[in-house]
Amino acid sequence: MISTTMPFIANAPGGQPTGQTQPDTIITNDGFFPDIDLAHMRDAIRLDGTVTDTRLTAATVDAIIFVNDQVKELKTAATAAGHTSMAAIPAAQVNRQSVLISHYLRAVYCTAKADLIERYKDYDTTATSLDDKKLVGFLANGPDEERRNAAWAISKLMGRHHVTVELI
Repeated sequence: MISTTMPFIANAPGGQPTGQTQPDTIITNDGFFPDIDLAHMRDAIRLDGTVTDTRLTAATVDAIIFVNDQVKELKTAATAAGHTSMAAIPAAQVNRQSVLISHYLRAVYCTAKADLIERYKDYDTTATSLDDKKLVGFLANGPDEERRNAAWAISKLMGRHHVTVELI
């Protein structure tokens, strides 16, 4: 009897096939805004090995560029006031972290996740296996919801309300 075996390459939680070394998981920012720790981001937005480190890095870099552009007035005003980083801006603290940094991280994380969801929409999402069920769960929060959450976080950073209403 001839036995045929298929090679098995499992994805570790970090998105790397087992046995490979983990790349640098910190994406450096511009010095004013905080750096992004991809391992922490994976945990915060519930990503498993389905999303590779390469894809996560690309989406995160794009998200950083987008969010930094959206809040550039905050950076300009803060540096004019003598603050060299977002962490140096006086702000309320929650869990020993500036709420400004929390909002910034949320904006970046949600923007990156929205981009990743859009790129994974071409998969079959009929949930026929356990892995497919995980993917359907990942796709459940649509990119519109993630972009909304990012917009709210950016609004909080800029000191704006979520909704603007005017009488006509």
